[in-house]
Amino acid sequence: MSTSAAYHHGDLRAALLQAAGKVLEKEGLGELSLRELSRRAGVSHNAPYRHFPDRDSLLAALAAEGFEMLGDALEKRPRREMGEAYVEFALAHPQRFRLMFGGTVSGRHDPRAYEGLLKSFADLGDDAPYAAAAAWGLVHGLSHLLLDGHFAGRERNQFVKDVLSTVRFSAPRRS
Repeated sequence: MSTSAAYHHGDLRAALLQAAGKVLEKEGLGELSLRELSRRAGVSHNAPYRHFPDRDSLLAALAAEGFEMLGDALEKRPRREMGEAYVEFALAHPQRFRLMFGGTVSGRHDPRAYEGLLKSFADLGDDAPYAAAAAWGLVHGLSHLLLDGHFAGRERNQFVKDVLSTVRFSAPRRS
């Protein structure tokens, strides 16, 4: 179904977000404008403003949608697979991932990723928050390193599995 067809069925907001997600990933943040989205959706240039008062609100909605997608990717995964799913999400949606965590959209953070990790480390008791923070730092940093072209020439999926399998978060903290 084309974006234009989706709009004519009454869901312009969803059609704009879908088009914006495609523009973001294929052409980058700099090419994302409400005017261009209205052109692609086949609506007047003022129509998107009914749903997004400005470009920042569109970016915030894209980031929120990204956090939901990431949360869904992590949900109900075993601890080991959560890290792989996090990196896979970043590699599959690099521009959205950068938007979500890059500071472009102020005040938009979603705690689902951390909360999911925290639950998965619940068996560590008082150390769970530290293990979750360490795991998140590892997978987030690894995601950025891979997106920035580090570790090129390696098969990514296997490399991610190998890196994550070498880390153990079960040792208790020492005072």
